Amino acid sequence: METDLTFITNEPNRRLVDRFNVLIKDTKFFDVLVGYFYTSGFYAIYKSLGKTEKIRILIGISTGKQTLNLINQSKQESLPFSHAETKEEFGNAVIAELGESDDKKEIEEGVHKFLEWLRSGKLEIRAYPAQNIHAKLYIMTFAEEDRDVGRVITGSSNFTQSGLSDNLEFNVELKEPNDYDFAKTQFEKLWQDAVDVKDKYINTIQERTWLNDTVTPYQLYLKFLYEYFKDEISQTDEVFFKYVPTEFKRLEYQEQAVLNAKKILDEYGGAFISDVVGLGKTYMAAMLASQLDGRTLVIAPPVLLNKENPGSWPNVFSDFRVSADFESLGKLDSLIRRGTEKYKNIFIDEAHRFRTETNITYEKLAQICRGKRVILVTATPFNNSPKDILSQIKLFQKSRKSTIPGTPDLERFFGRLEGKLKGLDRQKDQTKYIKAVKDNATEIRDKILKYLMVRRTRKEIEEFFPDDLKSQGLRFPEVMDPEPVFYELNDDEDKVFNETVTLLTQKLKYARYMAMLYYQGDVTQPEQLAQKNMGRFMKILIVKRLESSFFAFRNTINRFIASYEMFIDQYDKGAVYVSKKYSNKIFELLENDDESRILKLIEEDKAQKYDSGDFDKNFRRNLEHDLDILKRIRELWSTVNRDPKLLTFIEMLSSQKSSPKINFLYLRSQKRLPTT
Repeated sequence: METDLTFITNEPNRRLVDRFNVLIKDTKFFDVLVGYFYTSGFYAIYKSLGKTEKIRILIGISTGKQTLNLINQSKQESLPFSHAETKEEFGNAVIAELGESDDKKEIEEGVHKFLEWLRSGKLEIRAYPAQNIHAKLYIMTFAEEDRDVGRVITGSSNFTQSGLSDNLEFNVELKEPNDYDFAKTQFEKLWQDAVDVKDKYINTIQERTWLNDTVTPYQLYLKFLYEYFKDEISQTDEVFFKYVPTEFKRLEYQEQAVLNAKKILDEYGGAFISDVVGLGKTYMAAMLASQLDGRTLVIAPPVLLNKENPGSWPNVFSDFRVSADFESLGKLDSLIRRGTEKYKNIFIDEAHRFRTETNITYEKLAQICRGKRVILVTATPFNNSPKDILSQIKLFQKSRKSTIPGTPDLERFFGRLEGKLKGLDRQKDQTKYIKAVKDNATEIRDKILKYLMVRRTRKEIEEFFPDDLKSQGLRFPEVMDPEPVFYELNDDEDKVFNETVTLLTQKLKYARYMAMLYYQGDVTQPEQLAQKNMGRFMKILIVKRLESSFFAFRNTINRFIASYEMFIDQYDKGAVYVSKKYSNKIFELLENDDESRILKLIEEDKAQKYDSGDFDKNFRRNLEHDLDILKRIRELWSTVNRDPKLLTFIEMLSSQKSSPKINFLYLRSQKRLPTT
């Protein structure tokens, strides 16, 4: 390869870095005058400078475009920087350069060698305070006994990686003594007027760049957090630029939740908003919806769609001027008939209701959500089984081709967790069962939910957003640990109670509510499942009444008896009415403790009519069996004249008259309490 060149262009065999490595290895003094000097490019030649006695680097300080425009407009000559300004500009340039340089071992070694030589005095660096220096000049002075006094290379190349080897440049090597003398004289003049930036350079490298050897692990961790979350930090003002009600208290923890939820939504196609109760999930959802393109559909329980409720979905979305359609959980059929293709965003409130895939409602919801962005709003996404979570995730993720990092097969992941619980009895193996549940919950949180869920507790809000709450004048009430209040049944009450539980859970067949299981015609598997669920829900309902209050339980027994008697009467007249179509609506009414509407819906002409002759003969016999049991229960409770639970509650309230009390009741019928 030819190295003794006149013109150096960075073309093959004509790279400036190669020519330098040939010339400067025998150089006694090496002087550099450039407009741009990148320390990160120093590694390319520093090894050849090992024997060089003195290296001097003089750089120009570039001027920003805005400053140049002002100078041109005023037609003034550029003014020199002060020494302090020169050092500051130089420091900023070093920070910018290393911030954009490649993270390579060679670059780091070159920078450390540069610092070493600065400290030893072998290398000096100065900055010229005037802005109009654009020369690129490299002066090599040889030892006295060498070939000649020295060489000069000048042209277009700055002392950067690009200038030394990457860019197409045009440089010339001058070998005449006169050229060397002229260049050397001019360099010395400029050097005398330049500002020493050695200390500034060392301090900048050590304190303001990634080459800082004094960075602690904690500081590095903070830097990592900043880099990871800087997009969210910088977007906060932009994201919430849209309309919010004037009376709405802007809370940072809510805005951060929306930012995180949107990031999750963009990445995975769905997100859980699962802050604990009372932190404003509906408001967060409204703010999130305002940031999304496309039409929005909200699916929620009917009580949360009632416009008479100030906190209902329609009212909150209206307050935030967010356009959306709203539909009840029990009307998915009509929603599908109208078509859901127009929607891009699906918000599902009380999403934990869809923990089970094996029911018709879930299948319909999955059909609605297919291909949409899905936002699941629930404070309790995980209740009984690991697959509670899987069912909800499958509304927006493919179970066998998940995009969740490290878990491509969700079915396998959750199936393995289910296997840990298999064979464990909750009562007999209580310790092992609880440990397995906790281990599963930890694994689900760490490997799945951390990617998909926004969830904070009140304690976390108080810990991480104290200034936010203080500035808004808000505080969460202190919640004490629950204290058990015991009440005691007398012998007769205990006997009646235990016999009733046995009759309800082991003897009563709930045939009235599972009519299609006795139908001798065609019944689909989903219809059979819906009927079984109906019987299960009715059992849950009546047992909850027994546990809530004796008054509520007596009323429920009377309603059941009346319903059975009416049903049997219609059966004997040749007709059986079954409300297959409204089974989902009935489940909603069950959860809302609306027995009267349940019976009304079942017994009205909205239910489908069948001929009683098309049913198995055991159906009539089981109806009579259930009616006899219900009457037996009513007879048992006719001897119970008091409610010890209610009496204990009244006594407790009477002993605490000095403090205000808020009582949360599960059932509407519990409202009928005596005044104390």
